[in-house]
Amino acid sequence: MNPHLNLEENMRLASVLEPSKPSFFPARTKIVGTLGPQSRTVEIITNCLKAGMSVAQFDFSWGDTEYHQETLDNLKAAVKSTKKLCGVMLDTVGPELQVINKTERPISLQEDSFVVLTPDQDKEATSSLLPINFTGLSSAVKKGDTIFIGQYLFTGSETTSVWLEVTEVNGEDVVCLVKNSTTLSGPLYTLHVSQIHIDLPTLTDKDKEVISTWGVRNNIDILSLSYTRHAEDVRHAREFLSKLGDLYQTQIFAKIENVEGLTHFDEILEEADGIILSRGNLGIDLPPEKVFMFQKTAVFKCNMAGKPAVVTRVVDSMTENLRPTRAEATDVANAVLDGSDAILLGAETLRGLYPVETISTVGKICAEAEKVFNYDLYYKRTVKYAGDEMSHLESITSTAVRAAIKVKASVILCFTSTGRAARLIAKYKPITPVISVVIPRVKTDQLRWTFTGAFEARQSLIVRGVFPMLADPRHQAESTNATNESVLKVALDRGKAAGFIKPHDRVVVCQKLGDSYVVKILELED
Repeated sequence: MNPHLNLEENMRLASVLEPSKPSFFPARTKIVGTLGPQSRTVEIITNCLKAGMSVAQFDFSWGDTEYHQETLDNLKAAVKSTKKLCGVMLDTVGPELQVINKTERPISLQEDSFVVLTPDQDKEATSSLLPINFTGLSSAVKKGDTIFIGQYLFTGSETTSVWLEVTEVNGEDVVCLVKNSTTLSGPLYTLHVSQIHIDLPTLTDKDKEVISTWGVRNNIDILSLSYTRHAEDVRHAREFLSKLGDLYQTQIFAKIENVEGLTHFDEILEEADGIILSRGNLGIDLPPEKVFMFQKTAVFKCNMAGKPAVVTRVVDSMTENLRPTRAEATDVANAVLDGSDAILLGAETLRGLYPVETISTVGKICAEAEKVFNYDLYYKRTVKYAGDEMSHLESITSTAVRAAIKVKASVILCFTSTGRAARLIAKYKPITPVISVVIPRVKTDQLRWTFTGAFEARQSLIVRGVFPMLADPRHQAESTNATNESVLKVALDRGKAAGFIKPHDRVVVCQKLGDSYVVKILELED
């Protein structure tokens, strides 16, 4: 039997059909939704939040800052009405190669015909000439190389994509043989060259302009760094963010999209706050039979480092259909069993016809997979991997998880001001939900007082099993023991009122008292 599955040996198969018991908590695995044309009204975003979306991604390959500002304002209205926190992720464009079709008229390409890719963007796109936004393609490719052109966020079900084979390089132009007949129709087409280095910066000037205006104005929680190829890309982005006011707190998730990023994965993981496995582009760059091994190995490495692993492109068929395919449903479950923290929905919510239903369906599949996840085996393996080199804080947080397993606690309450303690508890993937009570810190610039804590709370919305709760600002991080007890009582009362803490439940509490961290077990009375 699969060691990652915790199934009873004599389990009746008919029991699979029994309805799931209702749970206060949605799936522990988080869902990131990309907001776009089909998912940007207050009503739809409200329903997305209710369905289980915890982080909203804003993809700047699509739409300008005004368009995204309107969407974000709608998100804020939806958050206010639902009282559900939602993180904000800015997805950079990066060194993305695009076909420039100014007329947006459909372009028919015939199998065995030839088409020229040219950097001259003033020329009109035709069936024999495609302008692109990159002048260096002719020096990057050679005869025999493969080029893929597809609609942005290509799902695989469209008939609007083409494979090309380079036959000749003519100055700055690249002549290609068309391998399949197709019609390119739609507003945005991207071009991908298999296993070729594209000599463009990872953080482009356009990206920097968007971050320093829209990103600063909206205090983005997470930056999704597209086409991360080296650890230096992450360091450069962090240095850039550090000079932009509150964005020094913004987390950087490295998006691994090609063989170059895969080759430098270990160094990138060390620098980044999390990893996004962009399986759409990886599926083009890697042989299909190698994709699963990359996913499982990369997720394992993220798990052992205690950094969130986000998997993309899981239910592409739901872009146009109400139900996923059987293979997609199994793929989502396998991502959860592998240890993924979050599922990122792209085309499914950006331009898909059923954004709310997609989020709900993915959440249900995640919740079912979590029921058979082998938490005990995972805990033992993670402790063994960490070895004797654990930090003091990690030794405390791993003990809290062990205590929760032993006493069958209903929840782990973790008091934190930076979010680090809650993330370290989540690293061990406890079977019990982790309530991260974020204690605000007060700071001043000599003119006014401000509280920090909202960033840390929202950033934990992408971490599997962690559910943030903002403490009262009057209870600050450097407070007395009496105040800590007061915060604990408020958190327990809130849990009882919400229904996830009941009389006679056992609760494991992890909190800092003075300079020491303490783990304690509470048995609640009536």
